Amino acid sequence: MVKLESNWLDLRTLDELALQKTPIHQLGAGTKLGTTLAFIMVIASFSRYEVTGLIPCVFYPIVLITLGRLPYQLLLKRLLLVAPVILFIGLFNPLFDRVPVAAVGPLVVTGGWISFLSISVKLILTITAALILIATTGIHAICSTLYRLGVPQPLVVQILFMYRYIHVLLEEVLKTLQAYQLRSCHNSGIGYQAWGSLLGQLLLRTIARAQRIYQAMLCRGYDGHIILETTAARKKPDLLYFAGWLLFFSLCRLVNLPQWLGTFITGGLP
Repeated sequence: MVKLESNWLDLRTLDELALQKTPIHQLGAGTKLGTTLAFIMVIASFSRYEVTGLIPCVFYPIVLITLGRLPYQLLLKRLLLVAPVILFIGLFNPLFDRVPVAAVGPLVVTGGWISFLSISVKLILTITAALILIATTGIHAICSTLYRLGVPQPLVVQILFMYRYIHVLLEEVLKTLQAYQLRSCHNSGIGYQAWGSLLGQLLLRTIARAQRIYQAMLCRGYDGHIILETTAARKKPDLLYFAGWLLFFSLCRLVNLPQWLGTFITGGLP
């Protein structure tokens, strides 16, 4: 239960971080969303055997985390949650792709290990960029920007509600687990005999909570539509921010900076 409470508090912390007044937070939501999408597309465009070319792209999240005063520990914990997914996606590459591509002494490196490393780096960079976007912008501003870009309002509302009310679901899970532990005679976890009844209780509690939330929304004038902001002023810092990062992303994609730097250094030696 302690782990669930920690994850719940981490979700709350992302919303609190979005209220800061740093230079990154004060940029327009559309600018940050467009920059993040451009970064993700550039990362995805690298070949599956590319690793060194991805190294300069690490500069982007590092700069945003520093300027946005975001805690590294929180982002690292979020990444650790998706680490099993990353491992599962690329785990079978070394088994199917056994073509040797390099040798380090007696150790032969196959293409499968290179592609596994490349996929892992790509996923870490893209997930980190998405977490930074939420922590510096806020989910409501992101949804408003998506609506301005032409995303259908029902889809935007679903994204907004899913993010907002996942806290409510976690709250019900914590209450159910706490009630079980207070009534159980041992602390060795939840017995498999109680899994079905606990899931049933959780479903009933979730439905009842959803009905109370819906009634509260109706009392406040909800008619099936969410009012989202539709205007956003473009400022000079936003254009400079977007253009600067777009230039950097293009340079990272077109030029292998680590390889170029290594060739320059070795070529300059006597």
